[in-house]
Amino acid sequence: MRIRIMWRWGLVACLLMCSAAAYAGQRLSVSAKEAKIRAGAGNNFDVVWRAEKYYPFLLVKKSGDWYLIKDFEGDEGWVYKSLVGAAETVITSRPKCIFRAEPKPDAKVLFTIGAGIPFKVVKRSGKWLLVEHADGDKGWVQDTMVW
Repeated sequence: MRIRIMWRWGLVACLLMCSAAAYAGQRLSVSAKEAKIRAGAGNNFDVVWRAEKYYPFLLVKKSGDWYLIKDFEGDEGWVYKSLVGAAETVITSRPKCIFRAEPKPDAKVLFTIGAGIPFKVVKRSGKWLLVEHADGDKGWVQDTMVW
């Protein structure tokens, strides 16, 4: 009898750990125009930063309707689940990222920006990504320039 109870509790613990591991590390992004990233899981906690549309991050943990997330710099905070989605997005991670008209290293340069700008991925071609910013700007960038 005692062994059966211990086995059941072990099974329950395993299922709980497996379900937590299933979403840990899942990539999400801001789907709203802006999301307030908070110090805790609730509107009563301070806003620690604001993330614009397409800002990507990893899901660390869930607590009710709130997600603990981690961004490309390792910063963590809580975001309300209705403000995020699973769209494929990236964020520039280098001090100088060149966006081109075509997926070629010698193609016309459309614009150059620094780190921390989020984009939605529209298309892939080898190691190149066609991305679009929330304001409509589009260009091809090498995948080594983004997270």
